[in-house]
Amino acid sequence: MNRFRSRLLFALITLIIVVLVGLGLILGQIFNSFYMNSFKERIERDARLTNLFISEEGLSTLDINVLLEDLSETFKSNITILSPEGKITYHSGDQSDFALSKESIEKHMEKKKGFHITDAEEELAYYGLPIFENGELKEIVVLSAPIDSLKKVNQQIWALLVASLGLAFVVILLLGVRITAQYTRPIESATKVAMELAKGNYKARTYEDHLDETGMLSQSINILARNLQDMSRAQEMQQDRLQTLIENMGSGLILIDGRGYINLVNRGYKELFEVESGDFLYHLYYDAFKHKEVIDVVEEIFMTEVKVRKQLHLPLKIERRHFEVYGAPIIGTNDEWKGIVLVFHDITELKKLEQMRKDFVANVSHELKTPITSIKGFSETLLDGALSDRQTAEYFLAIILKESDRLQSLIQDLLDLSKIEQQGFKLSIQPCDVVEMLNEIIFMLKCKAEEKEVELLLATPDEEVYILGDLNRLKQVFINLVNNALTYTPKGGKVRVVVDDKDDSANIIVNDTGIGISEEEIPRIFERFYRVDKARGRNSGGTGLGLAIVKHLIEAHKGHISVTSKVGQGTTFTVKFNKNYIEK
Repeated sequence: MNRFRSRLLFALITLIIVVLVGLGLILGQIFNSFYMNSFKERIERDARLTNLFISEEGLSTLDINVLLEDLSETFKSNITILSPEGKITYHSGDQSDFALSKESIEKHMEKKKGFHITDAEEELAYYGLPIFENGELKEIVVLSAPIDSLKKVNQQIWALLVASLGLAFVVILLLGVRITAQYTRPIESATKVAMELAKGNYKARTYEDHLDETGMLSQSINILARNLQDMSRAQEMQQDRLQTLIENMGSGLILIDGRGYINLVNRGYKELFEVESGDFLYHLYYDAFKHKEVIDVVEEIFMTEVKVRKQLHLPLKIERRHFEVYGAPIIGTNDEWKGIVLVFHDITELKKLEQMRKDFVANVSHELKTPITSIKGFSETLLDGALSDRQTAEYFLAIILKESDRLQSLIQDLLDLSKIEQQGFKLSIQPCDVVEMLNEIIFMLKCKAEEKEVELLLATPDEEVYILGDLNRLKQVFINLVNNALTYTPKGGKVRVVVDDKDDSANIIVNDTGIGISEEEIPRIFERFYRVDKARGRNSGGTGLGLAIVKHLIEAHKGHISVTSKVGQGTTFTVKFNKNYIEK
């Protein structure tokens, strides 16, 4: 039984009880008053008859006592005759049973009428009738009768009323329950179905039993449920198609409402920018976006209400990526401003492919210009007669050899980078002891550290640390990192290599106290031919390809490299390798 039926039955029962109790109280009072009035009329009539007999016979006759005794027995009441002074001149029963006081009688005699007195303690009812002769009180006739009969009648009346009203209550209640159930059951069923529809369960149905109003309600509910189910099925199909399209479109998509709150972020955007939905959804766009260029695009669309297409170069952690951002206002059918849609196309690879030839020619030409110029210049000098001076010739030949080595290193780095970037590039995976490998690298570069007067330290755990990787390529990675740290650390500085062994990974940290890298340059340090300190890097013999090779080799090992740095305080490279290498 649901709450509606319970409330209805409770109200019905309460109404029935109130009506029956009120009816019982009224009937009880009516019957009680009726019998009490009848009792008083009877005792008053008996008192008047007694007075009549006494008036006819007189109190002085000898037969009056016998007459009064007969009357008392006939009336089933005690007869008492009082003098005007209140003294008992005759009493048909025991005088001790007469409990009326003189004061009570005199109080009622003031009205010079018959009077009724009820003694609740003695359970007796009295009726007194004064007898006057020539205007003077001659005597008082008092009849007294027990009222226990009235109590018995009253109890019988109440018992009859309770029994009859209780039976009526049961009958009415049974009929009310049946009628209530008959009319509330369809409403209950319709209510349950409506609640299920509100929850989104459009398969719910109710029974259609009758053709009355409740049956029409059930039929209407079922029609509504079928229509909602059809609409929901069509909407779900359309929404699934749209959701699949949005989530798998390959480009980042963001929907901003008319108030500037972000309502939708697709999977493409989250993967491109490596963010979580909670950082964007239902946030204001200028709080969510970290790049001022994107905020400017949104504000331009808000102000002009026209489509905008721009190419942005945005820093993302350790690299910078190119995006073509397309923004358009969303206008409703009645020119109502709905919001903005932003689409981010990652064109980084296209930019790289587009400018690869230009960058390669420009950078290689720039890198080759100095050694080739040196080799050509010194060769021409030697051919012009410098060969005759042995000391000068050896000096020039040494420079030519140095520049040739620089050319060879540049070409080798280019070949390595090209080989690593090829799809068919494979690593020779084997268990590698990280501690032993780093000890060898520190030993190799110790002489360079001593020449520069830089302290080179290695901190490793006591146990061996093994990872799966290509030993030669790993050596190439850390030789580059440690060598760079030594190159850019001034005299008296410190380079520290730390091995942090975890349960499922190994972290190698290369920290130096060198010149540092500014925050805006950090995303670019892994680009080809990019140097933080261009003059110093070129003078040190670097090719500008080392960190690009390092990043590609670490990614080939399914690892991750991160950089933190402050200008003038030093730089920290952190390389993380999973101990369980999984080859694709």
